[in-house]
Amino acid sequence: MARHRYFPHTDADVERMLARCSVTDIDALYADVAPALRLKKPYDLPKAMSEPELERYFAALATQNKPLTCFAGAGFYHHYTPAAIPAMMSRSEFLTAYTPYQPEISQGTLQYIFEYQSMMADLTGLDVSNASMYDGATAAAEAMVMAVNSVRKKRRILVSATVAPALQQVLATYAEAAGIIIEIIPEDNGETDRTAFEQMLGAGDVAGVMVAQPNYYGIIENFDGWADRCHEKKALLIMNCHASTLAVLRSPGEWCADIACGEAQSLGMPLNYGGPYLGYLCCKENLMRKLPGRIVGATTDKDGKRSFVLTLQAREQHIRRQKATSNICSNQGIMTLHAAMYLSLMGADGLEKVNRLSAEAAHSLAARLESTGYIKLKYSGKPYLNEFAVEITDENLSADAILEACADKGILAGVKLTDNSLLVAATEMCSPDDIDRYVSTIKNLKS
Repeated sequence: MARHRYFPHTDADVERMLARCSVTDIDALYADVAPALRLKKPYDLPKAMSEPELERYFAALATQNKPLTCFAGAGFYHHYTPAAIPAMMSRSEFLTAYTPYQPEISQGTLQYIFEYQSMMADLTGLDVSNASMYDGATAAAEAMVMAVNSVRKKRRILVSATVAPALQQVLATYAEAAGIIIEIIPEDNGETDRTAFEQMLGAGDVAGVMVAQPNYYGIIENFDGWADRCHEKKALLIMNCHASTLAVLRSPGEWCADIACGEAQSLGMPLNYGGPYLGYLCCKENLMRKLPGRIVGATTDKDGKRSFVLTLQAREQHIRRQKATSNICSNQGIMTLHAAMYLSLMGADGLEKVNRLSAEAAHSLAARLESTGYIKLKYSGKPYLNEFAVEITDENLSADAILEACADKGILAGVKLTDNSLLVAATEMCSPDDIDRYVSTIKNLKS
């Protein structure tokens, strides 16, 4: 008899597998998981339902979601998704596509991955793009590992304090398992401390330096000469950037960076309560063989027709495990397709317009907030695109009070930094009326 309705293994099967693993029970397989994190009771699932009952059940759950006008960012932004994208992505040949193991029957999938890689290489100003990473944080972690693997006998990575805190936590998790030492370059008034960078790099044994552009506070930093200093010390410069901003800001290639990584959600992907998103990873040609994931190339077939192939796929399934660059198994193909469609539909002019409208909305909102007299820019005079940090100067107001009051008015006012500061973002989706409502809500808190 099978132990569970949908599990084919009999009790005898399970016993044989446990014996092969040299354990006595299934719980022993989870010994590395802290007891406090383990589920100690069955899932609280409702009883079986018919299809109409199931639809009503989830419709009722959905009514508990409260749509808010989004002024929050911190790495994820509410940009418009052209209507053509979900229509095209819903086509069965795209929606069901997985990893193209058989190139002779996967030309369509290979082509859109190739087009995606070509456009990402163009945006970053670097030679090669892979396909693809799970999200921006894991892309940054892979970039860190890539730097260590590319620079012999060096295990230290310097990470700017202005890199997003959540991203720093993911880097720390990867570093612990890989034997990498992370050191944080302190910040100075919202920017990476250049003097500290020079001193820490000069100490030697640094494989790579990771900075953010724009940084966590939305500030556009000046990295002139940073790549030269890294290269003098045989270290690599890694830049973590929001994909959409690459259309208008100086590219990692123009900064002479070696690796670019980041989150591509800003390329019109819905926020969708947290995903799925897409991490991108690009590099100079000389680092290509250290790049994890897959690289699709264009060639010609025996009849001279253009065709596409998997050029590199240095995974443990294809080569010796100890020589593999990663174990990225599930290609984010559907999100790669989304990004390729968005970039194709928007073009250079469209991307520029999105960033221009976002910047106009952000600067308008910042000025309006400062005009209230009890909110000011936390880093006044620093250049920013569409995101900025504010400080609440009135002791009778707090970040929590503003977030709560705005939420009651259908506004997600930002991301809390401290008890008296917020990180605020605006995009082309924020109308003048939305900005009026935001500012009026805050003013009413004082009336």
